[in-house]
Amino acid sequence: MTVPAALEKAREYGLDLVEVASGSKPPVCRIMDYGKYRYEQSKKMHQAKKKQTTIVVKEMKFRPKTDEHDFQFKLRHIKRFLEAKNKVKVVIFFRGREIVYKDRGLEILSRVRGEVEDLAIVENEPKLEGRTMIMMLAPK
Repeated sequence: MTVPAALEKAREYGLDLVEVASGSKPPVCRIMDYGKYRYEQSKKMHQAKKKQTTIVVKEMKFRPKTDEHDFQFKLRHIKRFLEAKNKVKVVIFFRGREIVYKDRGLEILSRVRGEVEDLAIVENEPKLEGRTMIMMLAPK
């Protein structure tokens, strides 16, 4: 069909003539309500955006001298974060001469790992960066 004939047909129906594939020979066009099409596309995009989840990284700080009650309290928070499908960055912060007790930091991180092994996988193994030891946990 020629372009003028197609435009006449579209006007007859009260719709728009929309070019679908311009690269083909001859170009492919469609008679449709373009405003309604754009509206439906925006609704689909909005629905797709609703279903997306953003990954949040929560951080929990420990010290080599963290006491048992504080450890359990922080551990409950870590479990809550993992159940909410958030990643958790567990940090051991060494101040002053505490840097000598790196083994104590590793012990705390391995204890955390053991406590949350049913909820999380270790994404990054414990490593020392300056005065901080870091381990990343991701929900299963």
